[in-house]
Amino acid sequence: MTIMNDETREFVAMHRNEDVRELALKAKRVEGLDLPLALDQIAGWQIARKKLPQWASCEGIVYPPHISMEQCSSQFTAQYKSEVAQTLLAPAATVRARVSDSGESDNQTTKSEPQLSDSAESVMQTAKSAFQLSDSPESDTLVARRAMVDLTGGFGVDFSYLARGFSQATYVERQRHLCDLAEHNMAALGLDQARIVCGDGVEYLRQMGPVDFIYLDPARRDEHGSRTYAIEDCTPNVFELRDLLLSKSQYTLVKLSPMLDWRKAVADFDGTVREVHIVATGNECKELLLVLGQQVHEEPSAPRVFCVNDNQRIDYDSAAYTQGLRIGGKPLPEVKNYLYEPNASIMKAGCFDLVEERFGVTQVGPSSHLFVSATPVADFPGRGFAIEAIGGMNKKDIKRLLNGTKQANIAVRNFPLTAPQLRKKLKLADGGPVYLFGTTMQGCDHVLLRTSKI
Repeated sequence: MTIMNDETREFVAMHRNEDVRELALKAKRVEGLDLPLALDQIAGWQIARKKLPQWASCEGIVYPPHISMEQCSSQFTAQYKSEVAQTLLAPAATVRARVSDSGESDNQTTKSEPQLSDSAESVMQTAKSAFQLSDSPESDTLVARRAMVDLTGGFGVDFSYLARGFSQATYVERQRHLCDLAEHNMAALGLDQARIVCGDGVEYLRQMGPVDFIYLDPARRDEHGSRTYAIEDCTPNVFELRDLLLSKSQYTLVKLSPMLDWRKAVADFDGTVREVHIVATGNECKELLLVLGQQVHEEPSAPRVFCVNDNQRIDYDSAAYTQGLRIGGKPLPEVKNYLYEPNASIMKAGCFDLVEERFGVTQVGPSSHLFVSATPVADFPGRGFAIEAIGGMNKKDIKRLLNGTKQANIAVRNFPLTAPQLRKKLKLADGGPVYLFGTTMQGCDHVLLRTSKI
């Protein structure tokens, strides 16, 4: 790793709020200045300021080239992994409380009590305290004699957050320059428990002793640099390592592509997945996390699924909601005043019958993934809209729905036209306060819903 000299460090400090491309063209060549390194550091800090604000506030951090910064975990997703780890390893009493407080544990949740799962809130609060470890005796007890290994270290963002909850934390990475970078940055972050190992993660796994927690983020590019998604096409192949991982750790957290079908992934791991975490931020699915662990019972148990979109969090027992759709079992309400669109993590989970049950709403139709209700729903995990009018696709209905409107935000769900096609047909510009949804209702009727955001 190239260490910045005084001239380069001073240049970075003076210009880190400026446009990197302009600096590359206009910067004066000063003796001793390593301009390419300085530009990498400025670009890296500018990304970190938004993506990793805690890292950006640490003056000693050295950043990798631009592409590594674009691909690394955000602070939100890295912190969430730390939350998962600390909750998994929490005392048994905490775990029991977490499960017993679940929204569906007593099936008492009603329409008047729409809520995020209490267990999801418990996860968040437990791990927040675990992440903000202090020098108090209580925090010493929390991490005492706990050991974790990150077998795919990379830039080290995930490792830096996971390590805070362990007394021993080992980072393993094959590329020497990343190891040097990690060694420098972990020291700058004050992670004295971090141990950096330059070597092959699979070989290290084979020879290491048991630990409490293992983390893997398999590389999702093949030898030609093309992007891959299937678990067996990633490096390392976690399917091949499954039994070894289970024998070497109490829990293993595997980060996978959000493009994967989580139900198939769970089935392919043959009863060893304890939890599924679908993590989104800004309503965009970022990660699919699987927690592997030894089977507690003779018969494989269905995993618990956690849907996370920033501060919107729910969880549920996947065995109780295996299909995700029960269209027809609940007729549409006569009065349809409100429309709700689930967030990205729930859309990925497909737990639409759970949403109906827990929040007292009704799916508008098969595969539409939109919900309606007569009364407003507090804390719905997604976007809410007030319905102003509903109509068909005939000219009379369209004229009534638009009522002189010249622009609208358009979305379609299970509809014969794409959003651009519908916009062209309706001759509407984009934007404004009106939100139009094209969808298919129960009974296979194609409808337009004119709404306003609430």
